[in-house]
Amino acid sequence: MPPKPKINKQMILDASFEIIREQGHEMISARTIAEKLGCSTQPVMYHFKTIEEIREEAYKLADQYHTGYIMPKGDKGYDPLLELGLNYVRFGYEEKNLFRFLFQTNSFAGLNVAALMSDPGLGEMLSMVSSEVGCTEDEAGDAFFSLFVCAHGIASLIANNSMEYEEAIFRKVLENSYTSLTKRGQNQ
Repeated sequence: MPPKPKINKQMILDASFEIIREQGHEMISARTIAEKLGCSTQPVMYHFKTIEEIREEAYKLADQYHTGYIMPKGDKGYDPLLELGLNYVRFGYEEKNLFRFLFQTNSFAGLNVAALMSDPGLGEMLSMVSSEVGCTEDEAGDAFFSLFVCAHGIASLIANNSMEYEEAIFRKVLENSYTSLTKRGQNQ
């Protein structure tokens, strides 16, 4: 009989991420993780003291996945902020369980506005947008925040099955929101 594969911490986290993605964060337990890995619960609890510790680490994996998913790919003809907003809405549609885990669980409170706006990756994007659109970085930041709030609202409705996903409509809503903000910035 071949030796059983050794279960390591990363395998447990990857299995947890997949369970959350497929079934929702509520399904995370030592038993479901062990079933996914084809082992007993002993290796799961050997590497982690609590299920909450697994959730916290799985949250980090989900956050990294989300960031990679929504970042603009630099498609020609797309404004990076608009593409970011559309990707965010699409994430709410295609990855409902991950979206709810990241943004709608009480255990993992989101960033406040100041922390969100001071993210280094966002600063680079706002600088690029301000030069492309011809507005200040503060105006680009205002446009981003308004677009983010709009995209988050749409994605939340979709992720909770309260609204159908209609990309053309959401694209128009985000374009209208973004265009009005950037035009307003240019006219001031």
